[in-house]
Amino acid sequence: MITSNVVLYLRMIKFSHSVFALPFAFTGAILASGGIPAWQQLLWIAVAMVGARSGAMGANRLFDRHIDVANPRTAMREIPAGKIRAGNVAMFMVLSFGVMFFAAAQLNTLCLFLSPIAVGILVLYSFTKRFTWLSHFVLGIAIAGAPLGAWIAVTGSFSWSVVPLCLAVVFWLAGFDVLYALQDIDFDRRFGLHSIPQRFGVRNSLYISRCCHCVTFMLLLYSGIYFELNDAYWLGMIAVGGLLLYEHSLIKPDDLSKLDLAFFNMNGYISVTVFVFTLIDILI
Repeated sequence: MITSNVVLYLRMIKFSHSVFALPFAFTGAILASGGIPAWQQLLWIAVAMVGARSGAMGANRLFDRHIDVANPRTAMREIPAGKIRAGNVAMFMVLSFGVMFFAAAQLNTLCLFLSPIAVGILVLYSFTKRFTWLSHFVLGIAIAGAPLGAWIAVTGSFSWSVVPLCLAVVFWLAGFDVLYALQDIDFDRRFGLHSIPQRFGVRNSLYISRCCHCVTFMLLLYSGIYFELNDAYWLGMIAVGGLLLYEHSLIKPDDLSKLDLAFFNMNGYISVTVFVFTLIDILI
């Protein structure tokens, strides 16, 4: 019974999608330290990330439950399907954010002080689709808190040095969230929700997504130059560029059948690739 409930909650928050943000957090941490941070720092960064993401997903599912039940694609999610009660999700959300605050306190005072701001941005995203098509970029800003938070966790201070990496995450996330939103374009128009596909159509949305990912790639290149990274990092950038090109080759204006592959597989590979090759470069 306990195991099945755990699996149910992990499915609700799409725990496997943690692969999107966590590698960027670790990338920020190793750039901040110029090597491998203390294992205690890595542990509490990971705990804070899991708590923040779990709370954010819980909030999204809770606040969107009336929208989800009306959308055929999401009607079988755990709350609209009656598998988890809304009140239980609310408690899960509070507990998850509590874990984040506790982990932040173990890192340093600045992390703890900034935690409410991070939570505010994470929760705000759930409402932005109700009034602006820029919601994809709000989500990007929320996820960009991963490398920024990890940098602060390691150094105890803010630095403009990490901003290009954070902006790379903003545009990377916004770019693939635009692709993800393509599958709900008709529902969004009927229900009065806002997104780039709903506002600009499929073909223009693909162009916008590609532009976002071009900006991401340029910012990753700039970060490599700024931190004076070497051959391993640049090999990683070649791989990232190839993955971005392949991701966009999967989706055509008249064929969205490979959207899930482009959304999950490719973007998981991209974040892991950035982290792995940055780590190799730093170690060498």
